[in-house]
Amino acid sequence: MRKYEALYIVKPELSDADVAQLAAHFKGVVENLGGTVSKAEKWDRRKLAYEIKGYKEGVYILMEFEAPPAAPAEVSRLLRIHDDVIRHRIFSQED
Repeated sequence: MRKYEALYIVKPELSDADVAQLAAHFKGVVENLGGTVSKAEKWDRRKLAYEIKGYKEGVYILMEFEAPPAAPAEVSRLLRIHDDVIRHRIFSQED
């Protein structure tokens, strides 16, 4: 099991309940792939450095998890095709 950190930006017009549901969805994806999520927290709405897909603001979500090496590729694929996710990045953490 390796440690990873996923940071993704979602559309600013989503309600707090929708953002919480989206974070829970991706937490469930990691757990279904055999991983464990140690932290999944919503950051505030922030102004983006540049416009992405027509959005100037976004809601940031940070998720730290441990998973098998194949899991981040699947999580990245699902983040890429989800309509409410503007941008995402998954980092590998060193011990």
